[in-house]
Amino acid sequence: MFVNAIKPANGPEAIGPYSPAVKLGDFVYLSGQLPIDPKTNALVDGDIRFQTTQVLENIKNLLAEMGLETRHVLKTTVFLSDMNNFGVMNEVYGSYFQEPYPARSAVQVAALPKGALVEIECFVVDTLAYEQAACGSGCCGGDCGDEGCEGDCCDNCK
Repeated sequence: MFVNAIKPANGPEAIGPYSPAVKLGDFVYLSGQLPIDPKTNALVDGDIRFQTTQVLENIKNLLAEMGLETRHVLKTTVFLSDMNNFGVMNEVYGSYFQEPYPARSAVQVAALPKGALVEIECFVVDTLAYEQAACGSGCCGGDCGDEGCEGDCCDNCK
């Protein structure tokens, strides 16, 4: 099968018949991540700030399982149980992403699993192979020199 399920060792267990993430080629789809503590598999106590932080930490851990970072996220959908929490969620969310920010939708829903206040799903593109190719192509061959560098390729060379 061409689709690979991604199940992080340091992530919460799925609470149903789904994969935390699936990867097909360069495309990665992250299931909605809840504010579940990966150590206890229980919903974290706390307000929207604390729950949003846990969701985004779970997303970071899931991405790290594939060697990816939040910069690889192209699109998110944020589900809120109360749109009045949008401002605080947005503040926390903004601390996890840099420009260019992912495209995003945010919607209020009637309820979320386990009584969560927030859930976030992501569409991700794994560009690591392309980044490594660019690093050796002269654009980022270790010394940009007089040629200069286009975009962020030198910053992403590891």
